[in-house]
Amino acid sequence: MLNRINVTNLRGDVFGGVTAAVIALPMALAFGIASGAGAAAGLWGAVIIGLVASLFGGTPTLISEPTGPMTVVFTSVIISFTATADSPEQALAMAFTVGVLAGIFQILFGLFRLGRYVTMMPYTVISGFMSGIGIILVLLQLGPFLGQASPKGGVMATLSQLPALIEGTQIWELALAGITLLVLWLTPQSVKRLCPPQLLALVLGTVLSLTFFSAAELRTIPEFSAAFPELHLPTFSIGQMRLMIVDAAVLGMLGCIDALLTSVVADSLTRTEHDSNKELIGQGLANVTAGLFGALPGAGATMGTVVNIQTGGRTALSGIVRAMILMLVVLLAAPLASRIPLAVLAGIAVKVGIDIIDWEFLKRAHHLSLKAAVITYGVIVLTVLVDLITAVGIGVFVANVLTIDRMSSLQSKKVKTISTADDDVELSNEEQVLLDQASGKVLLFQLAGPMIFGVAKAISREHNAIGACQAVVFDLSEVSHLGVTAAIALENAVKEAMEVGRQVFLVGASGSTENRLQKLKLTDRLPNQNITPDRLTALRLAVAGIPAK
Repeated sequence: MLNRINVTNLRGDVFGGVTAAVIALPMALAFGIASGAGAAAGLWGAVIIGLVASLFGGTPTLISEPTGPMTVVFTSVIISFTATADSPEQALAMAFTVGVLAGIFQILFGLFRLGRYVTMMPYTVISGFMSGIGIILVLLQLGPFLGQASPKGGVMATLSQLPALIEGTQIWELALAGITLLVLWLTPQSVKRLCPPQLLALVLGTVLSLTFFSAAELRTIPEFSAAFPELHLPTFSIGQMRLMIVDAAVLGMLGCIDALLTSVVADSLTRTEHDSNKELIGQGLANVTAGLFGALPGAGATMGTVVNIQTGGRTALSGIVRAMILMLVVLLAAPLASRIPLAVLAGIAVKVGIDIIDWEFLKRAHHLSLKAAVITYGVIVLTVLVDLITAVGIGVFVANVLTIDRMSSLQSKKVKTISTADDDVELSNEEQVLLDQASGKVLLFQLAGPMIFGVAKAISREHNAIGACQAVVFDLSEVSHLGVTAAIALENAVKEAMEVGRQVFLVGASGSTENRLQKLKLTDRLPNQNITPDRLTALRLAVAGIPAK
């Protein structure tokens, strides 16, 4: 049940865990504040998610914690419930219940072994919704970045109140947030090896706020208890049940994608292979536990995972060490957190949002394919202005329709009718002689490759173009897959040929193709001698059956 935990790499795992904890601290604070759930929710999310996922997951080196994408979606959940709940406390309780439900969805995905299907999504859609999430995170942090509270109502409220936010800019807080961004961007590589830039920015920003900016009234993290979080039973609202389930499904699916994509990164660095289904179960258990204790949901974090591996982490022990260190920091140093300026955390969160945006692909999308660019930018717009589930649903639908159309077009070229020797089809000398001997009265109807539903139109088109022939040989010997729609189109072609008095022969149907034709009872319509394993035999029978002039 556990995640291959051992002490064979104790020193490397300890170093990896310590380094990952150092990086996780400022990120957890930033995500907790950004979400509206509070710093404690972010910190305990980093502890609980990291510990449980490391214990029960399927990727030994994966570091799990609240991430930018998960925080953005969870923030929208809190905002939606805040508008309808009786109190902010009830809204938070319902949001954490959504986190529990999201974890249950992830566990079900793992139990039903759906792990390998989760990331089977067009890259254009993944790039689009991840970039959209990055933009949302930046927009939601504009208020704190400018020294003000985030407008209630999410992205649209922020955009509508943007002029007022700019007009009310607090110069000292803007300067501190700007300095934070500069530290994150300009920290030399040599310094990064000694100290993560996120921690450096957090410490430097806090020190500046206590010294050079001490005269300014800077907003800081509200004080929170250093005690262990309390267990909260799930809170449901009958009127909001549908919304809670939909939000949970979105949050759970995003967590699955986020975690498994990071697991792939871990595999490439360690030359190992993760267990997708076990990882989803571990992530689900982690999010269920986090929700029950009022902590942010999370997923696999790429930055923490890469740093963990680069500093020696090789087993799940590194994730456990990281969680224990963070827990001690929360319990022992919580009072110090109240001195950290919100502007510094806003700067860190903005940098995370900028990094989430898939700049590399966005710069090249229009060069690679105009359709790909339209899908990607369309998903971005829908993610930012509508919601994630609509964006992903429409994006996947459009991408799949375009892919199916392209594949159908290519496969349709392999549906051919031949009445004389054809250079596009390999025929033996005897087969060529037989077709020539028939003088157009025997038609070879050849299908090849996977016959998906998009090919059905080509089958009907080729059949409708059949002229005055007396026998049709349907050659299925090169068909690797016969879909239901294509099988029905083939059945219609056979029935229509028989209705006008043509002889019909079926060649080479085997395996799943033969099984499907039998279930359609198509083979029952033909005499046994008209169903043959090879094309030559069928052509001989067809030619022999042509009435003499």
